[in-house]
Amino acid sequence: MLKKIFTTGFLSLALATTVYAANVSKEQCEAKEGSFIYAGNECIEYKAFEAEDNEVITVIVHGTWDLGTNTLGRYAPFAETMNMVTDLTTIAVALPGYSDSSTNNLKPLASKEVKNLAAKKEYVDFLGELVSSLKQKYNAQKVNFIGHSAGAMMGATLIGTKPDLIQNIALAGGRYDIHKVSDEKDLISMVDVLDNISKDTKILFIYGTEDKISKPEVTTSFYEVAKNKGLNVKLVKVEGAAHIDLDMTDTATEATVEMFEEE
Repeated sequence: MLKKIFTTGFLSLALATTVYAANVSKEQCEAKEGSFIYAGNECIEYKAFEAEDNEVITVIVHGTWDLGTNTLGRYAPFAETMNMVTDLTTIAVALPGYSDSSTNNLKPLASKEVKNLAAKKEYVDFLGELVSSLKQKYNAQKVNFIGHSAGAMMGATLIGTKPDLIQNIALAGGRYDIHKVSDEKDLISMVDVLDNISKDTKILFIYGTEDKISKPEVTTSFYEVAKNKGLNVKLVKVEGAAHIDLDMTDTATEATVEMFEEE
């Protein structure tokens, strides 16, 4: 069993908020100290833990946190653990408005000004450019993806809008049919792109039995939809797990590692 590595000090760091960068040019982004990549017209902070071989990379995408949250403080240790367990280059990213990532064109997921950002095509397109840029930067041949909550929702849509980009995807506590909760006409989610998803893409749906944000039936019912479409899907139940840190639970992590290691 994998052991939790999150200390009290780490949690304090993870929950701390920062004043997020508003507008950052490509030149400014490339000159910043630390790890940043300019993709989709945003300057994105990330933390990478490299393996000897970058043929396969794993990209971890967080969900909605309070404005300015230092998400890398929470997800960098998880990325390091996944790197050690899988021996794959693993990268945690901070979406626009989190850690020191910009908000050139996109607002943070927690913005009160725009609802359902994770179901906006421009945000999904941005995520695709970010993952593509990381793949190119590390000269990777394949991409694994771990998404939690809104990150899972966008990743699930992305494998339908860019079906050749991601080969293995773990989706924890996401929503896959936005139309069941919103009447907005310009929204997109996995249900809208099911026919485009490659049957070679391995998809892991993860749910927690005590999740009050993405209730178990949200995932279990959509898993049946995806399975009936003939997609390569697997369902994982995490007994007693709530929404927060669902992707980091031992059960979820072990199932994700197993998927990554399958030939």
